[in-house]
Amino acid sequence: MKIDIFAKNLELTDPIRVFIDDKIGGLTKHFKSTESIKIKVEIARTTKHHRSGDVYYAEANLNIDGKLLRANATNADVRTAITEVKDSLQAEIKKMKEKRKDLARQPKE
Repeated sequence: MKIDIFAKNLELTDPIRVFIDDKIGGLTKHFKSTESIKIKVEIARTTKHHRSGDVYYAEANLNIDGKLLRANATNADVRTAITEVKDSLQAEIKKMKEKRKDLARQPKE
């Protein structure tokens, strides 16, 4: 699995990079083969406005076997936004797998 991480209006530090690798990289347990999986993760600070404070944005695009799964989240904490993206991607992966199972269970005519 290949994880590409991009940061916009935010310094990408090693602890944040490790956090992303741990959280997003943990999604590999849902797949048998991780060779054809590509994930693009983008984190950004959306605003520096004094009233709203720092608002962070996280987005992940998971490309597996030609299918694109996408999730995004905004939060006041960058780690929480990343965790929300991971949870959303995990739900989409389960939904995709259930759809595949249902198609395989249909009787063939």
